[in-house]
Parts: sequence; structure tokens; C-alpha cells
Amino acid sequence: MSLIPSVFGGRRSNVFDPFSSLDVWDPFKDFSFPSSLSAENSAFVNTRVDWKETPEAHVFKADIPGLKKEQVKVEIEDDNILQISGERNVEKEDNNDKWHRVERSTGKFFRKFRLPENAKVDLVKASMENGVLTVTVPKEEVKKPDVKTVQISG
Repeated sequence: MSLIPSVFGGRRSNVFDPFSSLDVWDPFKDFSFPSSLSAENSAFVNTRVDWKETPEAHVFKADIPGLKKEQVKVEIEDDNILQISGERNVEKEDNNDKWHRVERSTGKFFRKFRLPENAKVDLVKASMENGVLTVTVPKEEVKKPDVKTVQISG
């Protein structure tokens, strides 16, 4: 029984349903978006990557919880583009299951980063721990100019 009528799209909430009060009204629910923003690509959109530079390397950290290292691919394209990709699979459904909410992203994700000229792409290392992928791209040492002291005569 609905006790509180809603003004948003005819939705109604039930004060006895603990989950209905947590729903957030989505003003874009009925709009269609380009396929690049579809639900199957939401994992791509939601994959967050931090990039920091230290004196020795460029370090990329990507949040990819729930994935095994076999489901993630790290590649260097054309000696200057770092590519991180993978896929989150949909959980197998049991006919007896009743889903109340599905918010975790599934689908493919793909990120590209143009590396600076000082990147040593042949020495890139990657590791995964606790749902975080860390890619370390060492930097070439900055070559210090040779300085020769010239004696001043006179």
C-alpha cells in the first residue's frame, strides 16, 4: 500500500519498504544516450586511474575490484601509448534468485594514456593487489650536460 504519492514520474514509495526510501530520482532515466554511455559500457566509464610522476617513474593506479590478473591486459602501443583493458563479467543467475538492486558495473573497460618521451617502455612493470592495478613506467635518467671548466687567462 502506497502511503506517500510521488511527483516524479508516478513513482510511489512505501514507508514500510526499507529500500524504497533509498532510491534516488534519476531525471535522465527516460532519455536515450549514445551507445558509448550504455549500461554495458559503464565499466569503461567508471574505471578510475591515477597517474603520478616520481623522479624515477610514472606510476598508474587503476581501481578494478573483483577482477583477477588474468582478466586485465596491460599493453604498450607504438612505443608511447599505455593501454589498460579488461572485462567484468555478469554473475551467473539462478532461477530462484530475486534481485533487488544491481549497481556494480559489468562489461569491458579500456583506458589509454600517451606516455612522455622519457618513458622506458621496455621496462614497464604491472602488479595487482587488493583490487588495485599498479603500472610502473620507469623514466630515462635526465642526462646532465658535460661541463668543462675553462681557465681564464690574463
